[in-house]
Amino acid sequence: MSESYDFLFKFLVIGNAGTGKSCLLHQFIEKRFKDESNHTIGVEFGSKIISVVNKTVKLQIWDTAGQERFRSVTRSYYRGAAGALLVYDITSRETYNALTTWLSDARMLASQNIVIILCGNKKDLDADREVTFLEASRFAQENELMFLETSALTGENVEEAFIQCARKILNKIESGELDPERMGSGIQYGDAALRQLRSPRRAQPQGTQECGC
Repeated sequence: MSESYDFLFKFLVIGNAGTGKSCLLHQFIEKRFKDESNHTIGVEFGSKIISVVNKTVKLQIWDTAGQERFRSVTRSYYRGAAGALLVYDITSRETYNALTTWLSDARMLASQNIVIILCGNKKDLDADREVTFLEASRFAQENELMFLETSALTGENVEEAFIQCARKILNKIESGELDPERMGSGIQYGDAALRQLRSPRRAQPQGTQECGC
């Protein structure tokens, strides 16, 4: 039996190598921590169906390599992404300082309306923290990003990060800011029936109905 969903969203997980991007994806899909995690080579893929605001949404998630030597490969996957998790490691200022580059890449190469949530990962290592919550929160505010601190190890805020991002995309569809019909939006309808339901129905003028008498 084929999967049933209202929308499909293309998501990216971006950020420096070693920030726990693959572990976040694994925790979200498998609900467990990925013990042995080597650096991603190129791009890895995962998908999951979630329920958001009374809609069923399938997320197609592309986990991109954070190493510079793979940057040209991973950039080709940015096109047509509706949402992204921009990940840094709270115990590594170097990964935080690189956020501006990742952010400009995403906004330049993906959908112009891409919805991005900033994720300060490895929240469980608070004792080794190099980036404060307040500092990252200000960065998010200045760049119009949502923000959460996450832990791929404990699962804290992992699902919430994906759900918040998907909810904002749905809100933009409802407000008309995002059009799933537009090429490169990173959004697809789950079935043709929904598209018909969303189209304005032509109201029949009163008194023009054929009389059956």
